[in-house]
Amino acid sequence: MNFPFWIEIGTISIHPHLFFEILGYLFGISATVFASSAGKDTVEQEERYFLIVAGFTGALIGAKILAWAQHPQTTMVGFTDEPTILFGGKTIVGGLLGGMTSIELCKQYLGIEQRTGDPLIIPLSIGITFGRIGCFLTGLDDGTYGSATSLPWGVDFGDSIYRHPTQIYEIVFIWSLFLCINFWTKNNPVPSGWKFRTYLMGYLFWRLIVDSIKPADWEIMYLSPIQIACIVGLIWYLTRGIITEEEYHSAGK
Repeated sequence: MNFPFWIEIGTISIHPHLFFEILGYLFGISATVFASSAGKDTVEQEERYFLIVAGFTGALIGAKILAWAQHPQTTMVGFTDEPTILFGGKTIVGGLLGGMTSIELCKQYLGIEQRTGDPLIIPLSIGITFGRIGCFLTGLDDGTYGSATSLPWGVDFGDSIYRHPTQIYEIVFIWSLFLCINFWTKNNPVPSGWKFRTYLMGYLFWRLIVDSIKPADWEIMYLSPIQIACIVGLIWYLTRGIITEEEYHSAGK
């Protein structure tokens, strides 16, 4: 296989990152709307639409800001010489944290007090899966591959160096996390919001670990900007985002 692996549709060639990113957005948003319309939501359908727009907007902003921080040299070139560069590159961690922040602000504005994240687990898993397939097929240009490895499943992305396919690792991880959460909640009563909180904390912890074997343009105390963002997100969930004893008590009734 040659990287990047262009998607051929008739006479049109589409870059894999763009192709699968669009699929991720389409299927992810569709899954969110379906969950809302199927009576599996904790808020009214109209309120969910507002939250979807807020989350999507916040995710785009967060994904871009963290991508700019992750690659400061490229960002400076974009601001000074080639503005089009600024439109490329996004980060899933930035998207998740930006979307979460935007949704929380929107909930405050709408006066929504209940937790609303649980229906988002499947859409997020679908979106991340499509995104990581695009990252994998893009190869070296994407910068999401792992360090060199002698393991038999190492992948040569085009420079004759076999590397950890961290994009594939992530797909396996998020669906394993999803299955574990589902298994646990089938046998144990949990309050609303527990699934999403566990899912996002699990993902942030995963990225904190796996990004240590990914390339980084710069680091602070051996941590990349994405890893620092993961730590900030985890601290928020362990302090401000805790589930109260009352919520746990209500779930057990």
